[in-house]
Amino acid sequence: MYIVDIMIHTEKKDNVAFIKESVNYLENLGFENIKADAEGFEPPKSYIKQNGEVKITPDITATRRTKKYYFEIGLKSDKPRLLKSKWRFLDVLSRMNDHKFRIITTRGHYKFTNDVLNDLNLHKTLIKL
Repeated sequence: MYIVDIMIHTEKKDNVAFIKESVNYLENLGFENIKADAEGFEPPKSYIKQNGEVKITPDITATRRTKKYYFEIGLKSDKPRLLKSKWRFLDVLSRMNDHKFRIITTRGHYKFTNDVLNDLNLHKTLIKL
């Protein structure tokens, strides 16, 4: 099993309701072709490191006006180092391909999410639900 996939998979079970709420929010904003890394949704494309040990899957992907967006759920994590690696990779990937990368968070998780972004030196405006 993949290292990053394990971490994300165990934490996703606890946060499926927030992912569904985020998908509904994005649908209301006019996003299309929404894929989510949760049960009941078509999964987004995964990226596997060449050595095969790390698999990264964005939480949500969607399109709007021909632009592709990667959305990550910013919730407290027991393993922020792995989360930082994932967000750094998705940020680089989105800039390389002229896509957009956004973070969705909720009350009680703002400080954690901002701390992770500050550690990565990423300047993102959070989508607060």
